Amino acid sequence: MRAIDPDIRDFVERDGVKVGYEVFGSGNPAVVFGPIDGIAQSQAFKAQVSYLARRSKVVTIDPRGNGRSDRPQTAAAYADTEFVADTIAVMDAAGVDKAVLVGMCTGSWRALLTAVWHPDRVLGIVSIAGWLPYLTPGHPWRTQYEFDAVLDTDEGWAKDNRHYWLRDWRGYAEFFFGELLSEPHSTKQIEDLVGWAMDIGPATMLLHDEGPIASSSKEETEAILARVRCPVLAIHGTGDACQPFRRSELLAEITGGQLLLLDGAGHVPMAREPVVVNHAIRDFADRFRPAAERGVRRWTRPLNRPRRVLFLSSPIGLGHTRRDLAVADALRELRPGLEVHWLTQHPATEMLSARGEHVHPAAAFLASESRHFETEAAEHDLHAFQAFRRMDEILVSNFMVFSDLVEREQFDLWIGDEAWDVDYFLHENPELKRAPYAWLTDFVGWLPMPDGGDAERALTADYNAQMIEQIARFPALRDRAIFVGNPGDVVPDGFGEGLPAIRDWVAQNFAFSGYIPGFAPIGPAEREPVRAALGYRPDERVCVVTVGGSGVGNALLRRAAMAFPAAKRRVPGLRMVLVAGPRIDPDALLAGLPDAAIDGLEVRGYVPDLYRHLAACDVAVVQGGLTTTMELTACQRPFIYVPLRNHFEQNFHVRHRLDRYGAGRCMAYEGLEPEALAAAIAAEIGRPVSYRPVETDGAARAAASLAELL
Repeated sequence: MRAIDPDIRDFVERDGVKVGYEVFGSGNPAVVFGPIDGIAQSQAFKAQVSYLARRSKVVTIDPRGNGRSDRPQTAAAYADTEFVADTIAVMDAAGVDKAVLVGMCTGSWRALLTAVWHPDRVLGIVSIAGWLPYLTPGHPWRTQYEFDAVLDTDEGWAKDNRHYWLRDWRGYAEFFFGELLSEPHSTKQIEDLVGWAMDIGPATMLLHDEGPIASSSKEETEAILARVRCPVLAIHGTGDACQPFRRSELLAEITGGQLLLLDGAGHVPMAREPVVVNHAIRDFADRFRPAAERGVRRWTRPLNRPRRVLFLSSPIGLGHTRRDLAVADALRELRPGLEVHWLTQHPATEMLSARGEHVHPAAAFLASESRHFETEAAEHDLHAFQAFRRMDEILVSNFMVFSDLVEREQFDLWIGDEAWDVDYFLHENPELKRAPYAWLTDFVGWLPMPDGGDAERALTADYNAQMIEQIARFPALRDRAIFVGNPGDVVPDGFGEGLPAIRDWVAQNFAFSGYIPGFAPIGPAEREPVRAALGYRPDERVCVVTVGGSGVGNALLRRAAMAFPAAKRRVPGLRMVLVAGPRIDPDALLAGLPDAAIDGLEVRGYVPDLYRHLAACDVAVVQGGLTTTMELTACQRPFIYVPLRNHFEQNFHVRHRLDRYGAGRCMAYEGLEPEALAAAIAAEIGRPVSYRPVETDGAARAAASLAELL
């Protein structure tokens, strides 16, 4: 799922060639991302679009040969003059009179040509990793082999060869982008770029690279650049294996522009170093924004500031919100008068608003992580690790919301409960830390699913290695790291080949709060009054089926509804309550079932006091999420849990913890036919259980640790 959907998605057509473009947001100055090199497409700027569109009209253009644009089959159709004309045609169609143009690699040259040939349409140029013909020699490794020759090797840069391209285009793309993204742990960015390269193919890419250019010498290039009259910002990584950064140095010298060198960065900094690039484009564009539109900067004398905490609560499952509320309440007891501001998303915002909590207005700009996971899910199947990888655009978008907020407003403490965006990008940009920062989580370590094979084992190990390296390099960035659980709750697995054991590493880098149930567990003596208050009769057996706050659990709810008639035959007086939550349509769950089959079956939407229903039930059927299963464990209720297929956290981390508590009956979704589920419900309902006790002071312990930072 994208962080933001376009307001306009259309084409312009010139001389029979259609060029795709998209428009996002509104406001001046407009920012136009010109056609990138044909080996990629406009999605290469996905980490910039949603952020800049909050204050500007943003236009992206797919280059001829890739994305939604046509693939003309003559080299002349890829002349730089054609790309300039495409840019102006799109600006006309999008209603953009003047704009800041952003170009990358060959797109930088085309943006500069646009500024020379259409100076009245260009306010300024941001050049990223600029390709500027003949201005300086290229890297020697890229010119050691003749492109058109038949070579006797295909090792290394010998792959940059016409014959190799036609023979193994994917092999070339994987090598090429592996070299260009020189920063470690760039697997997702490389994967994206290789995918976009497949969209053009070698034959069209050859035509693209043979397209005529407007300069035939160093002197001509310098003369063209000398005609640029608008402000220029040149951004270049010193580790760029594609374009020497000397080209951007000369660009800044010739045009009198600014130069931003990114030490250690590779050729695609807008993807690999998006926060720095986003801030640079924002600040550059702001010079063209009327002063009245830049907002009022406000500073409060420190001793006059109220104590304020910014709490970032994960929206993936409402259990995070419940436990975070418990921690916030305990923290306010220790620090009277403390203000808690919440930065989170629906459905967490619904629970917080019902409690009268202050949800910060900036939360409205967050892209939905819950909706993303729903779009990634199939029937009771969510590959959580891969879904997280594909959430990269959303994560950077949401971090930019956080970054802007803490740049404008002062807080005494930031608390992130599995706020993956903030934790990752703070470690990538530690200079942005402005307050003490605490990290809460109930699992540590990405674990591969068996079906993923060696490839997934390598990817999860790479993600784990990056996290370990970040913590080792900046150990003080997290002022507190709290594991919501106990040492034995940490899985005994390793982070990957050559990496430490997870349990040992967590013991060295985290404090343990014990579990935080978010409520006082309801014991046996309190169950009957709670049942009566909830409308459950003493003579009925109650089965609650719930799947958390996301829309991923629709299949299990439907499966339980189909099992109800068989379960009712086995358990006289059975009453089944399906809790759809805030993101599933309750009416759809019973569609097509005859009335006789659902007598005694009811569906509820969002239930704010769900833990009371779980404590009052005789049996529960749930997914393998930690919060719901631990609430049932704390209340000593029998339950069946069905982990989502391919969900590493539910299948490994949560199951390990539940096994340690001796809690629940795990069943696989495969083979969970209505009769099988009905038999399991009948076997578990009302069964006496004796789980390991769940501590009740976790919130107080976490709050005491956090209070030390205030």
